[in-house]
Amino acid sequence: MNRITTALLAALEALLVVAIGVGIAMVPLTVLWAAHFGLSVEWFVFWRAAADIWLLGNGVDLTVQLGPDVAAALGLAGADTPFLISIVPLGFAMLSVLMGVHTGRRAAETPYRWTGVGVAVVTYAILSALVTVSALSETVRPNQLQGFVLPTLIYAVGVLIGAELGRRKTAGPVASTDRLSRGIRSWYQRIPQATRAVIDGAVRGGTAAAAGVLFVSAVTVAVLIAVNYATIIGLYEAVQAGVVGGATITLAQLALIPNLVIWAAAWFVGPGIALGAGSTVSPIGTVVGTLPGLPLFGALPQGTPAYGFIGLLVPVLIGFIFAVVTRQFLDRPGVPERTTFEHVLTGLGMGVVGGALLGLLAWWSAGAIGPGRLVEVGPNPLLVGALAAAEIGVAAALGMLAGRVRIPSVRRAKR
Repeated sequence: MNRITTALLAALEALLVVAIGVGIAMVPLTVLWAAHFGLSVEWFVFWRAAADIWLLGNGVDLTVQLGPDVAAALGLAGADTPFLISIVPLGFAMLSVLMGVHTGRRAAETPYRWTGVGVAVVTYAILSALVTVSALSETVRPNQLQGFVLPTLIYAVGVLIGAELGRRKTAGPVASTDRLSRGIRSWYQRIPQATRAVIDGAVRGGTAAAAGVLFVSAVTVAVLIAVNYATIIGLYEAVQAGVVGGATITLAQLALIPNLVIWAAAWFVGPGIALGAGSTVSPIGTVVGTLPGLPLFGALPQGTPAYGFIGLLVPVLIGFIFAVVTRQFLDRPGVPERTTFEHVLTGLGMGVVGGALLGLLAWWSAGAIGPGRLVEVGPNPLLVGALAAAEIGVAAALGMLAGRVRIPSVRRAKR
């Protein structure tokens, strides 16, 4: 495969990623245009709506100016003035990253890895800019600077991850023809071994602990949806959106599933989430007002859970367990024995890494979903990050101290 073919295939893949992302919203809207409106409304109205949804799912803020009749029908304070929608349906962003990983892997399989990566990202940037410009209207205006930058940045992260994974698969984890990779590896090797062990343990263990909290949160969300299935169906019927409208609402809710998983993690950590100014959903109780008309919110816990405080043990137990596992990984044969201080420092570092990851995810999942009190939806990222760091860090420090397995008979046999 020559350089031109690599570039063309990379550009085509970038085009397909944008087309799929916009098409997920465009297909039900086009059906709505044909079935409900009888093709009487200009099609570009629905194109702009699909473009807005895709941009919002890639982190672009939307400024909405509703007409007087629509604002009055909503009955929300501030609906008659321009308001911001900034909550990100993370399903779209995850799709962009995953498809970017596939593009990067494909580029890494060719002799012109960086050509494929560069062309894919540049093509995606051009297409994102075109989508952003085409989405401008009097009712909804996406932030143009964010539209030019954020979708491309999200896709580029996936492409770079895929390119590195592909390189490791073809060249092995040690070999590298990349001067930058060799330079970073050489610089890292100059750090004292004890410090490198602390960093490695903190990063591996903290990432695993954050992933463990998210896994428990995902299972919890699935259980809540199954248990409250009848309530969710009842809310679907109350909306009376019809077949096409129901399908559109379902797609919107699927895009919000990653947000709900992160919100469940914030609930386990302690701060919980807000569903509007003055509301809270946390282990100590649930106080909410008027909610957005999404049936999926019927799965939210109601009132004060009898044993809600037990949920606070989830990040603590996960931090402790993964610290024990991390110490077993670090205390392998041939590695110098580490001091108690280094073990404690590794555990606290796990808390910092895990808290930072959960805090960033909480920040990415929160935002404004409408006017008035709906400007505050989601978790407080600073509280989530700080409390997660404390809970995971303290538990991990104890786990690192308790994780040493002493087998005297084996040691004597080795001697």
